[in-house]
Amino acid sequence: MSEQQIPGPTATLDPAVAARLRHDDAGLVAAVVQQHDTGEVLMLGWMDDEALHRTLTSGRVTFWSRSRQEYWRKGDTSGHSQYVKSVQLDCDGDALLVRVDQVGAACHTGTRTCFEAGGTLDAVVGERP
Repeated sequence: MSEQQIPGPTATLDPAVAARLRHDDAGLVAAVVQQHDTGEVLMLGWMDDEALHRTLTSGRVTFWSRSRQEYWRKGDTSGHSQYVKSVQLDCDGDALLVRVDQVGAACHTGTRTCFEAGGTLDAVVGERP
């Protein structure tokens, strides 16, 4: 189910935060979304400066949809909302960890996480010495 488009920018991202980000060629940063109390990894989304600003200032997670070319706030049409608990920037500035309180399914397929439907890949299990 698609989320509704949010109207255009209302303010800008703090320049000190923006300066720490390393965007990809499309101007985006990966945002890994994790359930705050269990550590469960829910999904991966993409944010530009405006989506991050909206996330940091609204208490709800906003993404940039690469396929629809628009902002969307998780849960506006589905009811499966993400309430922000914390946002961290990784050491390289090219990824965000967004800890949330997830209401309902995080995945557009209706599953709790986006990593359920894809299944587990065969991999050699490593053992530390």
